[in-house]
Amino acid sequence: MPITKSALETMRVAMDLVSWLNEPTCIALIGDLGAGKTVFVKGIAKGLEINDVIQSPTFVIMRSYIGRMKLYHIDLYRIKTSDEAIPFEEYLISDGITAIEWAERIKDLLPLKRIEVSIDIIGREERRVTINDYRN
Repeated sequence: MPITKSALETMRVAMDLVSWLNEPTCIALIGDLGAGKTVFVKGIAKGLEINDVIQSPTFVIMRSYIGRMKLYHIDLYRIKTSDEAIPFEEYLISDGITAIEWAERIKDLLPLKRIEVSIDIIGREERRVTINDYRN
């Protein structure tokens, strides 16, 4: 459970996480507004050798990128319950990494085999990053 002291350190945790992933995986991101979920996705992208600028897909819900593996970045900030979610189940079992911000809003739709990342604000720049791997 690392404590990061900057956005760059949070990105490094994400880069380390995906450095050993070589199969499709759903990464469920949980944390308050401003916790660093999008920063974490930027680290995932960097770890997947994606050179595009990563932007939060809050208003378009999903963006995709191509690198060492595909990255599907889903942001459910505007979704309150899984009933409101657009049909994107295909991305949960995709051919790449699916990173979902605000994943707790669709917990009943998430695959049982996933990686869950909780980011807690513990200071102005400090974050506690908890990673649970439920894939086995």
